[in-house]
Amino acid sequence: MHQVIYALVTASATDDALSRAADVFDQLVGAAPHAEAVFDYYVTFDDDSTTVAGSARWGDLPAAEPVGSEDGQELLESGWQATTREFERNLERVREGVDDLDAAAIMRDEDLVRHACHNLGAYRGPAVYLYDEFADGVRHRERLEQLVGSNDHLWIVPADVHY
Repeated sequence: MHQVIYALVTASATDDALSRAADVFDQLVGAAPHAEAVFDYYVTFDDDSTTVAGSARWGDLPAAEPVGSEDGQELLESGWQATTREFERNLERVREGVDDLDAAAIMRDEDLVRHACHNLGAYRGPAVYLYDEFADGVRHRERLEQLVGSNDHLWIVPADVHY
């Protein structure tokens, strides 16, 4: 499976943002020392060497944008909407499962209820779309506002990830 995730990094220019975002994405694929992989690989949108990922799969997205720019705001909103949508989808699955299933069925992961519980609590991985420069998932609106509000040099960098 593929999805687009976003790294929010402090940078002074596009190349700097791409370099710092690569550090984030490397952690998420386990390429950085002491990092645990939650994705198999990533492709940023400045890489045109593949025919199955990045721009080849999703079309042209900016490689990196200042968060304060119009394109940066669109990328940020896209990442936040995906985060919210995935959270609500998993929350609904948990609510229905708790209402409809007994403990043994939930323990067996019937209707993927346990999996949805895992996704609700995940800090990294397919249920999380926005990451800070430490590769920590941005999981609630207050954290997003803290990141955006405290940094005039914040950039957003999308990547296509596979899991």
